Amino acid sequence: MKQDVITLANQKAGEINLPEALFGAAPRADIMARVVHWQLAKRRAGTHKVKGMGEVSGTTKKPYKQKGTGRARQGSLRSPQFRTGGVVHGPVVRDHGYDLPKKVRRLGLISALSQKKAEGKLVVLEAAASEDGKTAALKKQVAALGWSSALVIDGAEVDARFLRAARNIPGLDVLPTIGANVYDILRHDVLAVTRAALETLAARLGVEEKRA
Repeated sequence: MKQDVITLANQKAGEINLPEALFGAAPRADIMARVVHWQLAKRRAGTHKVKGMGEVSGTTKKPYKQKGTGRARQGSLRSPQFRTGGVVHGPVVRDHGYDLPKKVRRLGLISALSQKKAEGKLVVLEAAASEDGKTAALKKQVAALGWSSALVIDGAEVDARFLRAARNIPGLDVLPTIGANVYDILRHDVLAVTRAALETLAARLGVEEKRA
């Protein structure tokens, strides 16, 4: 599976053989949905909290006697039916994350990569680097490439100057290979991976890469 390699200046820099196991799989929408749900659940702060009957302030004295008043019997003004009472079954501080098998997470990432390739929205870059770290120069290059929403995945480490230049460009995000995930890939229109990223992605997912 051959793919052209380009530079940030939109010039051809050769060809590369993409691993079939990474970019030629049949995309599984159900698996990607599971992985995205798992990711978003992990990101939830879980800091929502209300006070129950045992936590609200107030007296513990019985409001009035049990019988003879003609009113419904009450045991505490902190009961949920009173305005100053506690909340029944309200949210509490908790972790919304849950476990997802590694095989499912791996398949979800492969499906996302393969879907971008199938849609023709995969770009292979020779490198993601900036000489001066200036946003203006990189913004012109991104505009010339026609990227309005793009995710750039680099190798094990991202060039510091490129990252500094890219962080002020709306719609452009940069991640190292270890940070590549289904949610960010799917929410961007274009996926751009560098040569170094292809090697580290193949190693991360246990796929042998065939060089051109």
